[in-house]
Amino acid sequence: MSRVFPRDVRAVFVLSVFTFAMALGVGACGPPQKHDEIADLGFIVKDMEGNDVKLSDYRGRPLIVNFWFVDCPPCRQEVPAFVDLVKRYGDKGFTVLGLSVQDTAEAMQVFAEEFDVNYPLFVDDGRDDILNAYRATFAYPVSWFVKADGTVLLKHLGTGTPEWFERQVVALFE
Repeated sequence: MSRVFPRDVRAVFVLSVFTFAMALGVGACGPPQKHDEIADLGFIVKDMEGNDVKLSDYRGRPLIVNFWFVDCPPCRQEVPAFVDLVKRYGDKGFTVLGLSVQDTAEAMQVFAEEFDVNYPLFVDDGRDDILNAYRATFAYPVSWFVKADGTVLLKHLGTGTPEWFERQVVALFE
């Protein structure tokens, strides 16, 4: 009888995540995938105070629609880059929409204070309609880069360097 070692299990898991992400059309590794689809901003979500917010209120602005959660190490890693990008490009209309896939508003508020988050965070827990529309159902973080005209520049599974994120944001203005 053969024995499965933990590293073998990890390798199978990583390969499974990569294969699943590619099947969803989300770039996991290598160059991000470019798309011609329109981002679906037709959802109403809750902000951290429990107020209804229409994602459509952000139409006409370059965006990163980011799916994340508080205890996700790669999600935490990319937040400082997002904060910096909003500081640098916010006056041009750019923002990040952070949709937490499993956190309470209270946990998100602590997180927002810890990281000095300067962009809107929304409670997305239990919203399979949004997760399915953005194909953000399996691994996180997932970021959709959306131009002001609503077209999806690219979808990305995982994080990147601050410089990589800035290149994508600059491309949103081209």
